[in-house]
Amino acid sequence: MPSTDLAAANAAIDPLTMRRAMGRFATGVAVVTTSVDGTPHGMTVNSLTSVSLDPPLLLVCLTIGARSTDAVTRAGRFAVSILSARQEQLALRFARRGEDHFAGLEVTYERHEVPVIPDAFAHLECEVERHFVAGDHVVVIGQVRSICEREGEPLGFLAGRFSDIVDRGHEPVHWTF
Repeated sequence: MPSTDLAAANAAIDPLTMRRAMGRFATGVAVVTTSVDGTPHGMTVNSLTSVSLDPPLLLVCLTIGARSTDAVTRAGRFAVSILSARQEQLALRFARRGEDHFAGLEVTYERHEVPVIPDAFAHLECEVERHFVAGDHVVVIGQVRSICEREGEPLGFLAGRFSDIVDRGHEPVHWTF
């Protein structure tokens, strides 16, 4: 498709329509955290995916211009705390712009001195391998350096609302056939 046709096609996609359509894709909820010069930073995300198992890489999309986005790229390291079903209030706390998300919150610091959300379903500590701008987000590829996980149920997100992700009780489907 010629670039002028592509530009016209992109202009025809309303951002709210895009948001609504992508909202039909159920995701988990996580908080990305880091620390710069002793100051912790964090934000709620649901654009998170595994990129590679060997080496272990993940991808997270962070809002351009957010303090936490700038902090992650400056620090060169971050943690992803995957929230449990009981941590909806923490998701809301870290989704608010311009607040001290860590006020009154006891967080733990792991081997890289990156803050980790307590009692998260899982957390992964990463080093930034690369990052680049894509539209209104910064895409960050992180190499996973350590993982901690616990039993429980994850917090889900669907159609702009928190949701439950329910185990169907059968063996996992193998991704390779």
